[in-house]
Formats: sequence, structure tokens, C-alpha cells
Amino acid sequence: MEAFLVSTGIVALAEIGDKTQLLAFILAAKFRKPVPIILGIFVATLVNHGFAGAIGTYVTTLLSPETLRWILGVSFIAMAIWTLIPDKLDEDDAKLGHYGVFTTTVIAFFMAEMGDKTQIATIALAAQYQALFAVVAGTTLGMMIANVPAVLLGHQIADRMPVRLVHAVAAFIFAALGVATLLGAGRSFGF
Repeated sequence: MEAFLVSTGIVALAEIGDKTQLLAFILAAKFRKPVPIILGIFVATLVNHGFAGAIGTYVTTLLSPETLRWILGVSFIAMAIWTLIPDKLDEDDAKLGHYGVFTTTVIAFFMAEMGDKTQIATIALAAQYQALFAVVAGTTLGMMIANVPAVLLGHQIADRMPVRLVHAVAAFIFAALGVATLLGAGRSFGF
């Protein structure tokens, strides 16, 4: 349960102001069809984070517990720093094809999420908790918590949300996880 809750909270906070949330705003403004956009975000996130979680789980079989503990601790601290850097939506991420709302959303979200901080966080969380289903379910729910309101309410939310504060809270959580991991908090998981 801890893996699910931590994964949900971290990704929901990290996603605020992220380029994929900006993409959700763009798709909502362009298409004005929230249901296929929300379903597209869900499918793209589930597939992307499923792969990321599988990689994170697999990494635990390759590294010694001590090495993994250091890599994860430093990775969480790096994620804290990365969370404080504002995201920008690349031109390539914003290009919309002629595939229909759902397919365009799936493709755009999947590509925008490649190498994104929430994907990297999913890898690290899956390695940390060794609970693939709980982590992927949590990170997917976190993405939906952040992006569904973006699709439904658009810029009304973006103008009122204290993005810097949300990023600071997410950075603090990532940093706390990193320090806790370096201090041995994950020993119950074998590292």
C-alpha cells in the first residue's frame, strides 16, 4: 500500500507544470473533447509507466543491494533538483496529427513522457519498492489526478495554481526519499 500511495503522491505533485500537463492543456484547447483525451492520457501513461516500472524492477536483479541503494538515493535527490526546473513543451511534443483525438493523445503523451521526470520516477520507485503493480497503478493514478483537471478545466486551473509551491513540495518529497534511501530506509526491501 505504501508503494501505491507514495507513487501516486509523488507523480501527482511532480506532474504539476510538467510538459505533459502543458500538453493536456493544449489538447483540451484544440479538440474540446475531454473523454477521448482523458482515455488517451490513461492508455499512454499505463503503457509508458508499465515499461518504466518493469525496467525498475529488472534493475534490482542486476545490482547488489548496496549499489542499488546508492543509485536510488542519488536518483531521488537528482529528481528533487530536476523538479525545481520549470518544464517547457517542445515544438515536436505539441504537433498534432490527423489521427483523431484519442490516437493523437496516446501518441503525443507517450512520446512526451519518454525520459520525463515522472517516467524516471516510476523506474526509481519500482526499483525502490519492488512492487511493479502498486507503483505503476500509483504513478498512473498520479498522472490522472494532475491531468484530468487540466483537461476538464483548462487554463482556469493553471492561472490559480501555485506551481512553484507544488514543485517545492514535490522536490522536498523526492529529496526526503533520497536521503532516507541513502540512510538505509530501504533495507526491508533488500537494499
